[in-house]
Amino acid sequence: MSEKKIPKRSEVPENLTWNLKDMFESDEAWLAEYEVLKEYPQKISAMAGTLGRSAEDLLAYFKLDDELDLRLGRFYGYASCSGDSDTGNNYYQDLRGKATATLVALSSAGAFATPEIMAIPEETLNSFYAQCPELETYRRVLYRIRRRAEHILSPAEEKLLAAAGEISRAPDSIGGMLRNADLKFPPVTDKNGVTHPLTNGSLVPLLESDDVDLRKAVFETYYNRLGEYKNTIASTLDFQFKQLRFFAGARKYNSTLEASLDRTEVPVSVYHSLIEAVHANMDKMYRYVALRKKLLGVDELHMYDVYTPIVADAASEISFEEAKETVLEALAVLGEDYLDMLREGFENRWIDVYENEGKRGGAYSSGNSRPHPYVLLNHKDNLDSMFTLAHEMGHALHSYLSTKNQPICQSGYVIFVAEVASTCNEILLMRHLLSKTDDKQKRAYLINHFLDQFKGTVYRQTMFAEFELEMGKMSEGGASLTADALCAKYHELNKLYFGPDMVSDDGIALEWARIPHFFYNYYVFQYATGFSAAVAIANRILAEGEPAVADYKKFLSSGGSADPISLLKIAGVDMSSPEPVNNALKLFGELIDEMEALC
Repeated sequence: MSEKKIPKRSEVPENLTWNLKDMFESDEAWLAEYEVLKEYPQKISAMAGTLGRSAEDLLAYFKLDDELDLRLGRFYGYASCSGDSDTGNNYYQDLRGKATATLVALSSAGAFATPEIMAIPEETLNSFYAQCPELETYRRVLYRIRRRAEHILSPAEEKLLAAAGEISRAPDSIGGMLRNADLKFPPVTDKNGVTHPLTNGSLVPLLESDDVDLRKAVFETYYNRLGEYKNTIASTLDFQFKQLRFFAGARKYNSTLEASLDRTEVPVSVYHSLIEAVHANMDKMYRYVALRKKLLGVDELHMYDVYTPIVADAASEISFEEAKETVLEALAVLGEDYLDMLREGFENRWIDVYENEGKRGGAYSSGNSRPHPYVLLNHKDNLDSMFTLAHEMGHALHSYLSTKNQPICQSGYVIFVAEVASTCNEILLMRHLLSKTDDKQKRAYLINHFLDQFKGTVYRQTMFAEFELEMGKMSEGGASLTADALCAKYHELNKLYFGPDMVSDDGIALEWARIPHFFYNYYVFQYATGFSAAVAIANRILAEGEPAVADYKKFLSSGGSADPISLLKIAGVDMSSPEPVNNALKLFGELIDEMEALC
């Protein structure tokens, strides 16, 4: 009997890890910056009472804010990436704690700024722009602050809310440490006697196996162990929504959903209309489930059968080097300048590639693009991991281009547009792969993967969004988010979304307990809307060529220079209309048609 082992962090080759020295040469250099930043709360506090005094004083505040943005990006980024590399390393968890405390201290010191900016009369502010043209750089920032006038409190109240920031992060922090560092799963054995380590990172790859007994064992082992901690995890979610209720109530919002979306200028109607559109297209999801059941040749389709490819024989190992080359080929349609940035990321260690003990699960792009983005992967040398590489580098180059083309104060973009570039890369990769083969088996395998993208991004993320909405309603109605209540609601939604041909195994009722995004404040719906926008953009790029590419790059370079609906219109997509979602779901139906014809 053999066993596949996950390496310790110290055993991972350096070229497969990200180069954090681009942020700080050493831990000692980071600690020196930590000492320097301790002086900044006082520098910020010294500006209290001055922002409405003159154009020069207001400009000085924003310049200091820009300086801090630059310094904090590297400072927090180093601590966060170091901590995520090995969540069991207490030294780096301490650095992360120091970084968080620094952010809270600076936020608390600057709590006076928003009320003071709100108090500047419109005529006075207009005169400031005339007196100091350099302030025009911050017009968008000032607008975003002042548009929320009815939700801004007094300076003393704002300072109190800012000071509570560290406490508000507790549910996410505790839940993350439990899932990533403390929660361990027994190994599982396949039909050949090979023992496989079971982790958050290996769960889905193991569920992709063609060994049904292994899949069932993985599913049951994972959720049985997760169930032992369900009350603790439910408690973290209960307090997550309590803190959301506290801040929403303090700022006079009608709901936690409204409070969360207002920060990014996304209408609440977009959230509800997504759920409505998906409900109206459940027939396509049910067709997908029925097709999966038929092609797998099973009497019963279980939740542990959701990830295994329908055309298993077409699966092949794809090394990280092969994945990089294929991604470059697929994205050539975006131009040589885009490919040059991709190569820079590949060659200069922007990416932390493989899983190691204690490494945070999943994948992400840091969003911090100074000096460049950092991408975390848990690469598995398969098709799905190649798509993840394309996805995360889409995020990375969106951030990179926005940073290069926008002033510091508006280089960041809001969550609503964040998933568009990443998903557009995935769709272009899929179209590229399909264009290279007429082989029915290979096409069926790829279309299955594309269908899984739709299922996982539009339907599944909308199910998550609906579950999160239900949690918000329960909490706002005075109910506690107990494990039993959450399991019952999640099981009900799982049955609704997967339909009559799926056996909704009891274990799936616990899936909510492994989803970190439920701590991200109504984040997940934007995967579905972003996917829908990306389908429209990718179709336009492939149909129109250079004009569409130029518009798309303009969008990628726009940062937060406008509200998200306006930004997407630059790329030719109107997300205030239901059309992009409906068209994406229409494409899902067409892919099912082709799959049925092929098989």
